[in-house]
Amino acid sequence: MNIKGFAHIAIQAKDYPATIKFYIEALGFKRGHHWSLPSFQIKEASMLISPDKRTCIEVFDENAVIPAQGKKAQSEEEVTYGAMLHLAFYVEDVDKAFQTAIDHGAKPCVKADNITLGEPPLLIRNALVYSPNGEVIEFIQDVDFDIESHSSVQ
Repeated sequence: MNIKGFAHIAIQAKDYPATIKFYIEALGFKRGHHWSLPSFQIKEASMLISPDKRTCIEVFDENAVIPAQGKKAQSEEEVTYGAMLHLAFYVEDVDKAFQTAIDHGAKPCVKADNITLGEPPLLIRNALVYSPNGEVIEFIQDVDFDIESHSSVQ
């Protein structure tokens, strides 16, 4: 397999300028390359670069015609199910990331808490918000999910 890592996830913005502003001001992304592509009815698209400079979020305007999972929600109350459930970002301080997102227009989903997952027990600290655009965003303290690194060789 020639996979090097995760490159980007694409979202469609209800309010393109507000979505770009949220990811830059609340989450520390920077706007990289941006373009339009009339053949796909894309008026505006941007690649937002994460603070680690390795992963990106591709943001399309509301009317762009792009391949997608699920369907657009018809109202704020409607939940749309598709292949993507949420975006998760490693953060140094879950509480601070949660509050910063709320201060920039996100709505709380699950407040910061410690949870234990599986066997052997793995302690996780995370929180979730709904972005102003509607994505569910998880903030998670850096954790090693590689079970092999948790077990001793016998």
